[in-house]
Amino acid sequence: MLEDRSAAAPSIAPKIGRQPGPQTPPADWPAAYPQGYAVVDVETTGLARDDRIISAAVYQLDAQGAFQDSWYTLVNPQRDPGPVWIHGLTSEVLADAPLFPEVVPELSARLADRVLVAHNAMFDWSMLAREYARAAAVAPVRQRLCTIALSKELGLPLPNHKLESLAAHYGVIQERAHHALDDARVLAETFRPSLQRAAQQGLRLPLLNCQPLTEWSDTPPSRPRETGSSYRPTSWRPARKRPACPYSNPGRYEPGGRLVQGMRVAFSGDTSVDRDLLEDRTIEAGLHVATSVSRLTSLLVTNDPDARTSKAVKATACGTPVIDEAAFMQLLQDVQPAAPASG
Repeated sequence: MLEDRSAAAPSIAPKIGRQPGPQTPPADWPAAYPQGYAVVDVETTGLARDDRIISAAVYQLDAQGAFQDSWYTLVNPQRDPGPVWIHGLTSEVLADAPLFPEVVPELSARLADRVLVAHNAMFDWSMLAREYARAAAVAPVRQRLCTIALSKELGLPLPNHKLESLAAHYGVIQERAHHALDDARVLAETFRPSLQRAAQQGLRLPLLNCQPLTEWSDTPPSRPRETGSSYRPTSWRPARKRPACPYSNPGRYEPGGRLVQGMRVAFSGDTSVDRDLLEDRTIEAGLHVATSVSRLTSLLVTNDPDARTSKAVKATACGTPVIDEAAFMQLLQDVQPAAPASG
């Protein structure tokens, strides 16, 4: 591991005063809760499926959220480091850092037998899963927990779902924003009281299963990457150009029935299977992946139907059927062929 000598691992203890909420674990801690957590943050060269991890940090917490250990490493992405003005990691800083395959053994030891916790866990998990696949390894992660989803479950009065807002709510001071080690520390300090609130209220944690990738092929960049000009400021999952669906839309999915080739399927929210992989399987089955919801959408797939996302709201307004990911994966196994073209 390449240590960051400029910033030693800070203590997990809160920096100011007492945090609001329970300070000691409830006596009747839910037996179904996980036995340990790995709070993770990664910095990357960008936000697309072909971008790379350039630093990673893990805070290990026990079953009730108490600090156990912390770990941090830089990673040489063997390419332009992307938005240096955000993460501060230049090509010179990363030149002598280990490659991702070289950090896999120690990183795996930190993640194994723990639930991965991250702020927008879908992103951190996707980046890790892809790096593991490139390294011809399997990430030892079976479940993840998104602190954004947990905050929603708890009904925390946050102005937005940024990490800085969660930190302010719990009185945690951010020392080095966009530094993986400090972001992981802040997240660990805010996760502990959230976990204890959830246990006190007997809430079911918003855990999602993780589907490790076993193979990976990067999409070639659309243009050469040049230092200082290659970063693409966009959402973390930029749209990929998909081939046109060869079948006409047969209409809406009928609950309890089969999917039919040509149906328009939209996805919303976090998914257990990597979203790109899930969309690829959908297209291979002869379905159309829709980027938005309209009256023509056959089905919305979401694990959080009560979330007030724009797609969920539109699905309700349009009367579009909604199912969860597990049910959709079952339906994908037996898609009805499109009706023969007339004439």
